[in-house]
Amino acid sequence: MTDDKQPEKPGFMTLGWFEPVYRRVIVVAAIACWTLWEWLYNHDQFWGLISLVMLVYGVWTFFINFDKALEEARKNAKPKS
Repeated sequence: MTDDKQPEKPGFMTLGWFEPVYRRVIVVAAIACWTLWEWLYNHDQFWGLISLVMLVYGVWTFFINFDKALEEARKNAKPKS
């Protein structure tokens, strides 16, 4: 019996473009600035929570789990032939 499981496509957050650390820092810093803007200037709880969740997800994706996800995406990638 053959395994017909299709390899997963690499996710947007594990693209090679995000590999340099400075790009990930810029993206997370922009989201952090947006979060501070919503909480301190606008006092908008809805968008403040949305941006806070995005900030937590960005930190998790880009700094805590990035190397593992990138390694797995490269391992599952199909060679072009």
